[in-house]
Amino acid sequence: MDPQAATKKEGKLTLVLALATLIAAFGSSFQYGYNVAAINSPSELMREFYNETYYDRTTDYLSDFSLTLLWSVSVSMFPFGGLIGSLMVGVLVNKLGRKGTLLLNNVFSIVPAILMGSSAVAKSFEMIILSRLLVGICAGLSSNVVPMYLGELAPKNLRGALGVVPQLFITIGILVAQIFGLRSLLATEGGWPILLGVTGIPAAVQLLLLPFFPESPRYLLVQKKDPTAAKNALRTLRGWADVDSEIEEIQQEDEAERAAGFISVVKLFRMRALRWQLISVIVLMAGQQLSGVNAIYYYADQIYLSAGVNTNDVQYVTAGTGTVNVVITFLAVFVIELLGRRVLLLLGFSICCIACCVLTAALALQDRISWMPYLSITCVITYVIGHALGPSPVPALLITEVFLQSSRSSAFMVGGSVHWLSNFTVGLIFPFIQVGLGAYSFIIFAIICLLTTIYTFMVVPETKAKTFMEINQIFAKMNKVSEVHPDKEELKDLPPSTLGQ
Repeated sequence: MDPQAATKKEGKLTLVLALATLIAAFGSSFQYGYNVAAINSPSELMREFYNETYYDRTTDYLSDFSLTLLWSVSVSMFPFGGLIGSLMVGVLVNKLGRKGTLLLNNVFSIVPAILMGSSAVAKSFEMIILSRLLVGICAGLSSNVVPMYLGELAPKNLRGALGVVPQLFITIGILVAQIFGLRSLLATEGGWPILLGVTGIPAAVQLLLLPFFPESPRYLLVQKKDPTAAKNALRTLRGWADVDSEIEEIQQEDEAERAAGFISVVKLFRMRALRWQLISVIVLMAGQQLSGVNAIYYYADQIYLSAGVNTNDVQYVTAGTGTVNVVITFLAVFVIELLGRRVLLLLGFSICCIACCVLTAALALQDRISWMPYLSITCVITYVIGHALGPSPVPALLITEVFLQSSRSSAFMVGGSVHWLSNFTVGLIFPFIQVGLGAYSFIIFAIICLLTTIYTFMVVPETKAKTFMEINQIFAKMNKVSEVHPDKEELKDLPPSTLGQ
């Protein structure tokens, strides 16, 4: 076979690879986005349901404090479940495989969908609280496993584009929940249980279709030690029979890591050879959530109202912002292989930093200058654009790229835990920051965006169109070690061409 032709074939998006990507992202990532937003629109109706249910049981209404506490628990169960799901990633992906974990994960969506859908009939708000925990576990698993699965299915020149698809489906999930949550559709007294129960449909689709698609070839070869199954999976994904060069690359990675064995979370923190990879993942995952993305959405309704948007029309403007989020993330799918991961991170965090600074000034001056509320709206949309370009889609993709097979699952556990802890922290603390600092609360987010931008510029290398081994060689130099694992000498067995890359 002509080497040039082989190179061209590597870039081919086959029907099997495209469908596997869409089914994995729709069945898992979509639900994460949907469940983030689905509970917002019917919140007042659900609080009334909580109160009436309690009255039916006790002939007394809940106090304001008790009702607020119950609602806060209902909302915060989702990120708490996300943290639990992240901690389950390592065990499940190594025992069941990437595809197997996604299939099992559907249980954490279908069961709560049934519970939430029937909670009004059963007159039980406890079913909603339990369900929020379960869909949180589903989101925690999917937010880690889908990027890992797609990163291992994709050829290196499509890894970035396919790695952004999960984030695209998260934004689509948010937008669909915002549209279904319009007061003219399902945000009604009889409609909200259906709005919450819809989350089971993508899970059912994935449960039916994903079994027909291949498991990760890397998992099959490196962890299951089944070269025949790995070759068959690659042939199905690539659309041609000659996959020997790709199998060889996976085997080289396996040989380079074999002596180290499985790397646990504890070992991950101790290994000098993985130091900068780990620090980068923690900084980017924390930066992603602590940069104020949830706070911007939280504050957006008030900004729209202050600009003169009619109370009933705010829901449509919010859906419009969700549409911008989807469009920009869709754009990121196509530009990530053109511009690279590093450029999108730098551009995205810089835009968010500037938007937060200008928004602070606009909010502080909105009572004195008539056109300031419109500048505030512009800042919100600009921030959403910036975050959708880099900070939202890129960090999870980088975890797949900067860690090799033996440490990847543990790295996702760390990254996922940082993601959900940061998410939970912002949700818990931001209302108090807002009361204390008011308009100036966004300065904190601007500083976090700036610090993350500086770190990315100073430390994070470009990983575009590089093999996992090539990326690890870059980090080996940064970590001042000669191999992937300094306590072993497995790289000495690699061909000179690999070491020289």
